[in-house]
Amino acid sequence: MKDEMFRLTPLDVRRMEFPKAMRGYDAARVDDFREQVADELERLTRLNQDLEANVRSLTEQLRGFRDRDKALNDALVSAQQLRTEVRDQSEREAQLVLREAQAEADRIVQSAQMDAMRFADQITLLARMRRGYLKQFRVMLERQLAEIAVEEDAPDPDPSAVVGGEPQPPDSSQNPRSGALFRG
Repeated sequence: MKDEMFRLTPLDVRRMEFPKAMRGYDAARVDDFREQVADELERLTRLNQDLEANVRSLTEQLRGFRDRDKALNDALVSAQQLRTEVRDQSEREAQLVLREAQAEADRIVQSAQMDAMRFADQITLLARMRRGYLKQFRVMLERQLAEIAVEEDAPDPDPSAVVGGEPQPPDSSQNPRSGALFRG
């Protein structure tokens, strides 16, 4: 028997025959011991097989756990990258919305300034038109007042000039300024 690969099974122990010698061991006791060794070897073999099966199972579980751990780590890295991308995208969108809002605000302010300038121009034009109207009205009133003053200085109309119960306008040939009242 070699020590390198010495494998002993319970059957080997049960079949092992020892030569008979004089003054040898008690054969019944050797057979009993051999049977005990075989039983123990069977028990240890079954235990070893159970342990090997258990090791294989635990190795598979460990491989599964490592695969899940790797998958979880990959998922965590992916989630972190996604979070970073979403945050960056959100910041870009916020900046875009902010720029658009600023541009819209600038446009509204510019439009309001242009409206204010247009209204100021209209107010200036209306004020100028009002002054012109008042000036023309003043001139017309002064002219009318002057004509009224001239008529007040004129002699009273002749009662014989009344035809049909209504006074007749004076003859324009007699008073050349009397028609000025009806001129524009």
